[in-house]
Amino acid sequence: MKNIIEILGIVLPALIIILAFVRIFVQKTKGVNGLTMLFAILLLIIGFIQYFIYKESSSENPDAKLPPLTVSKHSIAFNQSLENVLNAYYNMTDGFVKNDIPVINQSGNELKTALDSFKLEEMKVDSLIYETALQPYGNTKAEIASIIADPSMAEKRASLNIFSNELYSLLRTVRYDLAKLYWRECPDAFGEGNPGNWLSKSEEKMNPYGKEDCAETRSTINFVPADSTVKKDSIKEQ
Repeated sequence: MKNIIEILGIVLPALIIILAFVRIFVQKTKGVNGLTMLFAILLLIIGFIQYFIYKESSSENPDAKLPPLTVSKHSIAFNQSLENVLNAYYNMTDGFVKNDIPVINQSGNELKTALDSFKLEEMKVDSLIYETALQPYGNTKAEIASIIADPSMAEKRASLNIFSNELYSLLRTVRYDLAKLYWRECPDAFGEGNPGNWLSKSEEKMNPYGKEDCAETRSTINFVPADSTVKKDSIKEQ
């Protein structure tokens, strides 16, 4: 609707000017005085300025194109610390997919740092959740040290499986609510009937246990409320 009004602001004054010239030069009659012509020209100039200049300025506003932000029940600091954990974890699993031990160790060290900085103390407002989260949190810290220290890829993958299970429990306990996560499984990762699991942002086909076409979704973590998005402007005003 706004675009239609802006276009009319250009078209209508232009029509007045055209009709004025037709009456004066074609029909050689009078009826449009100089003041009307001047007013129409001014309207036309204003219309062009509003449509082309201000519209271009507004399109360059980065906030205008930002997607809605997810509303979480957790604090920004808590969510950021947990996102740091997940990002390092995803980088590490990529290293497993590529059989790249240097990447695994580097990402593992980043993950260790992220876990040490995880803002779990925020959960103390609910003592039951906090106490329940302490065990998987402690186990993840122990297992990441094992992943880094394990000399062989086979040992690292075994530790990854344990770590992933503990991280899965931790995320479910604190009710991670920024995005939907997939709990993936390779049923024969460690031999027939011995599965290996990992967390993923998508239902990808590749898995970190060195087997092709061995990946299925066993469950999801999805605590994102259905009405969990608001515009960035709304958050700024709070």
